[in-house]
Amino acid sequence: MTYKSVYLKRGKEESLKRFHPWVFSGAIHHADSHIEEGEVVRVITADNEFIAVGHYQIGSIAVRVLSFRDVCINQKFWRSRLESALRMRIALGIADNPLNTTYRLVHGEGDNVPGLVIDCYGKTAVMQAHSVGIHVCRQEICEALVQVMNHRIENVYYKSETTLPFKAELGQENGFIYGGSDENTTLENGLRFHVDWLRGQKTGFFIDQRENRSLLEKYAAGKSVLNMFCYTGGFSVYAMRGRAALVHSVDSSAKAIDLTNKNMALNFANDSRHQAFCEDAFKYLDANSQKYDLIVLDPPAFAKHRAALHNALKGYTRLNVKGFEAIKKGGVLFTFSCSQVVTKDNFRNAVFTAAAQANRKVRILHQLHQPADHPVNIYHPEGEYLKGLVLYVE
Repeated sequence: MTYKSVYLKRGKEESLKRFHPWVFSGAIHHADSHIEEGEVVRVITADNEFIAVGHYQIGSIAVRVLSFRDVCINQKFWRSRLESALRMRIALGIADNPLNTTYRLVHGEGDNVPGLVIDCYGKTAVMQAHSVGIHVCRQEICEALVQVMNHRIENVYYKSETTLPFKAELGQENGFIYGGSDENTTLENGLRFHVDWLRGQKTGFFIDQRENRSLLEKYAAGKSVLNMFCYTGGFSVYAMRGRAALVHSVDSSAKAIDLTNKNMALNFANDSRHQAFCEDAFKYLDANSQKYDLIVLDPPAFAKHRAALHNALKGYTRLNVKGFEAIKKGGVLFTFSCSQVVTKDNFRNAVFTAAAQANRKVRILHQLHQPADHPVNIYHPEGEYLKGLVLYVE
């Protein structure tokens, strides 16, 4: 197949020679006429040499590179990428694990498929497009996915209404594009969870905290636990299995509290150790004088873009001050940032500033990150978005 081309300014191929998978709009000298958004294009250097092929999109990231080889982007290509992704999850012991039917199969640039996310929940795969090109190819990708996954999935739910650029006017709607099922219960490390892929955040569940939830379980025995921004109650359910003395879950969303209570009922029905509160995090911490042995601070992203970084860091500092004030001597604090523009150093400095303001002695026990089914492409460090610290507080 013959693809149209975009041509780079001289010297702008250097990042592509280092296999970085993005071409920024400022690097483009000119392009062939009538290129549609989402179209596959070839990227050509100033010396008229091929360097990459990828999806064209209007915006600061003009091309998301799919391959540095001059290949045809067809179902064979998608099948090859999906097979590679599945092989890695099987090798990790994450896929084909009877105690864990919840995992990320494709993580965008981390799996050399920029713009594509696929999460597996039991027999249903939830597919999400973060680029117009992936949206255009969704049926082709779905067919390849069904072939590669074979017996592992029976349904594919497409959920991209909120992740695609609204200016593209694609008229996209969430819904099943293969199969269909009302069954939305999945298994994570032997615990059961409802997944709301219709209306929930991300693809319906925060898979990226799976290993960190397991770590918290090991600290929970006999502890009073506070789970702030609980969403579906994942950390709370793990704390209960870890034999916590009491668990309080807090979220400002009534839907999140409802999901937390449903997930608790799935695993620990009628267990009086757990209570859920629908309240703003800061208001709860201000109004509640109770001190906790173990606190989880896992807020939504405070900074979606670099312009918001300064205010985000102030927000992380303020939140962690509240956490340090609410924790007992000898307590353990799990604190996170999922903002991609907040670096590990940014986040650590915000937390350390909070510790100083709260006048607490603090030691780092663990430095946390996203799990192995959310891999970081070594040529794309921007993919390392989840940062976490486990702190011993005196």
